[in-house]
Amino acid sequence: MVTRYIHEAMRRAELKRLEDGSWFGEIPGLAGVWANETSSTQCRVVLQEVLEEWLVLKIRDGDVIPSLGRVKLSVQAA
Repeated sequence: MVTRYIHEAMRRAELKRLEDGSWFGEIPGLAGVWANETSSTQCRVVLQEVLEEWLVLKIRDGDVIPSLGRVKLSVQAA
C-alpha cells in the first residue's frame, strides 16, 4: 500500500523550471514535500526521497496522512 501511495503522489508531482535554471518540484496537498535540483530528472528523484522520508516521519509520529484520491494510508497505534 505504501508503494501505491508513493506512485500516486509522484503522479501528482508538479515541476517547474526557475529563473536560475534549477528545477523546483512539489506535491500539492503534502506540505513540506518539495525539492530543488539542477535537472528535472534529479528533482524527481530527490522529491521521491523527500516523500519517503516524510511518510516515515508521519508513520512514526502517528500523524494523519492525507488521502490521494482513492489511495489512503492509515496509521494505527501499536
